[in-house]
Amino acid sequence: MKDMIETDAQQDLTFRKPEAQDGSDIWELIRSCKPLDENSMYCNLIQCDHFADTCILAEMDGEPVGWISGYLLPDAPDTLFVWQVAVAQDARGIGLAGKMLVQLLSREDMAGVLKLKTTITRDNDASWGLFRSVADRHNAVLTDEPHFRKDDHFDGEHATEHMVTIRFPAPVAQAA
Repeated sequence: MKDMIETDAQQDLTFRKPEAQDGSDIWELIRSCKPLDENSMYCNLIQCDHFADTCILAEMDGEPVGWISGYLLPDAPDTLFVWQVAVAQDARGIGLAGKMLVQLLSREDMAGVLKLKTTITRDNDASWGLFRSVADRHNAVLTDEPHFRKDDHFDGEHATEHMVTIRFPAPVAQAA
């Protein structure tokens, strides 16, 4: 069944579930958003194909300008883990990441989601701002703690990733 396409007329944006054909375009978008970690094109293809219900693609005039990949935790189906957020340079400054998260969390597929998790390094001000804003918008509680540690998990090559958890007072999809 095809996903309903949501639009934001103010910015001429379209939000939709990705399809397998979007994999290479999403891979290119992520590659253009330094310093995001680049996954393989195959990884992005699998995300579009197998995890479309928990991912969102934003387009402007038919061109991909935003992407959020996520999945429901296998041992906690009430928890959406946001893996990656990418916004094209030309689409920055309009609150696109926040709009994508609102659209994603408002889907029927997210009806049982009570928590959102993601990992963020301490120096990623944009991501902290995004997720604090989501928590504030929904009167949710945001907590964090070191999770993937620089020396224990990244051989000293990457900053510690903090596990951020947002606990919503009710499923966002029902409140929307």
